[in-house]
Amino acid sequence: MVKGSALASLIVLCWTSSLSAQTVYPIDRAEILAGAQFDFKVEFPGPVDPARLKVTVNGADYAGVFGRAGTFVEREDGKDQSALILRDVTLTRPGSVTVDVSDGTHQRSIAWTVYETGPRKAKNVILFIGDGMSPAHRVAARILSKGIVEGKSRGKLAIDDMPHMALVATAGSDSIITDSANSASAYATGHKSAVNALGVYADRTASPFDDPRVETITSLARRRHSMAIGIVTNTEIEDATPAAMVAHTRRRAAYDEIVEQFFTAKPDVLMGGGSANFLPKSAAGSKRKDEADYIAKFRDAGYQVATTASELSAAAAKPEAGRLLGLFATGNMDGVLDRKFLRGGGVKKFPEQPDLTEQVQAALTILSKNETGFFLMVESGLIDKYAHLLDMERAVYDTIMLDNAVRQTRDWARARGDDTLILVLADHNHPNSLVGTVNDDMGTTPNVPLRERVGVYEQAGFPNYPAPDAEGYPSRVDVSRRLAIFSASLPDHYETFRPKLDNPNEPTIKSADDGSFKANDKYRDVPGAVLRPGNLSAMIGASVHSGEDVILTATGPGSERVHGSMDNTEVFRVMVEALGLAAGQ
Repeated sequence: MVKGSALASLIVLCWTSSLSAQTVYPIDRAEILAGAQFDFKVEFPGPVDPARLKVTVNGADYAGVFGRAGTFVEREDGKDQSALILRDVTLTRPGSVTVDVSDGTHQRSIAWTVYETGPRKAKNVILFIGDGMSPAHRVAARILSKGIVEGKSRGKLAIDDMPHMALVATAGSDSIITDSANSASAYATGHKSAVNALGVYADRTASPFDDPRVETITSLARRRHSMAIGIVTNTEIEDATPAAMVAHTRRRAAYDEIVEQFFTAKPDVLMGGGSANFLPKSAAGSKRKDEADYIAKFRDAGYQVATTASELSAAAAKPEAGRLLGLFATGNMDGVLDRKFLRGGGVKKFPEQPDLTEQVQAALTILSKNETGFFLMVESGLIDKYAHLLDMERAVYDTIMLDNAVRQTRDWARARGDDTLILVLADHNHPNSLVGTVNDDMGTTPNVPLRERVGVYEQAGFPNYPAPDAEGYPSRVDVSRRLAIFSASLPDHYETFRPKLDNPNEPTIKSADDGSFKANDKYRDVPGAVLRPGNLSAMIGASVHSGEDVILTATGPGSERVHGSMDNTEVFRVMVEALGLAAGQ
């Protein structure tokens, strides 16, 4: 028997050994679609004599299994560390795979699973992502858009009224908390990745563009079945979620390079904000670092280009329209509350931005022309942006907009015989909870303390928003009894519990001296406002993501695989199985 001190020493020895062992990409327990392309890489902790190097796959030399030898790098990044890399390899035989690596001193063994898909079930797949959409957003959207009487909702959201549902875990390869880059990459590739990384395993090299790549579902759909590809968002099109559908980089902020990768991939439909990184450096509003004009490049490649809602409608209506680039703002587009009601945000500068429903309708019109089907990702991305800013009303209105887009898409699919798999989920959570109501109807008593204005349990009652319009939006959010949605992660800020009717919330401002954040004095003198100390570092100026599972709902061919508890990489597997994208299918 090993005694306590000896056992502790053994644990430390094993832990130290694992730290000094080789790193292998794809990582241990990776699930790989048969026939999907990936980069194979081994990183050694120090310099290695290639004569002593031995790498086997299921006991056979890796070069024979993959069809060629990799590139051995004696000193990677000029450091005393060697590496072996082999680009664009595939494994076509389903089953368990064991990879053994030895440099003569250290040894590592990892396991992969290669899986097939069976015959194709769905002609099309549409993936709706409510970025950062928490259960609180969904419940609030239901209450506002459907109404609630005596505890019963007057209707269901389209995103909830689906036959299959699951909880999806979202952790990344480097942390229990993801960002939109690695969480969306898990959906797009079926592989785990690290924060800020898109379509790659984040390795140790300095370059953000040489990391081991994994193939995206858009590449597979086009390569295997010649399907059309659509990417639609109301954020900057280069932002993490839309970029994850095609891009390969460890740095999600590499917008110029992401635009270049979009152009190389040439999705049939590409829509959102973010024109600033398509414009040449000398153009007004540009954020590019060079003079490349990617709007001109896309137009020369046969794309219809739209910059307003009317241009979008006209472009989609053209019988010859087969490719569409829609760029409706230099940065993020504006959400529903500003576009339809308050006219805040960037609406004055970009007054004719399309609604997400208009973008989706145009995408469906163009993509459905492809006889071999299509893959479409649709993101309501400002839910996340507003949740970061503690701007709950705007986040909820954009959740309603997502629901409208899903409803119209389900109607479209039903009319054509339900040949389309439709999935709706968030990429990650925000730590938001619906705890009751905020009551400003406190009689004639001025400046009632915030805590006394929050109603919980029976004091919460029901909110008194006006009846929603035909699209599900109440005409006002500044009513006397509002939903109280609070976040568990907070920067220092002035709390008012009131909606921001001029522009989206700005809870903090950044110091030019040290980059830290402080509470925005803009709200200091708002009646009833109090300074609320946060629980986040002063270097973080907004609410942050949280690690709870997200809700996935689905309908259509292949949706029966959605049930119980799933990992985010399994969402990719649901889609590729519905489309039969494995080799040999």
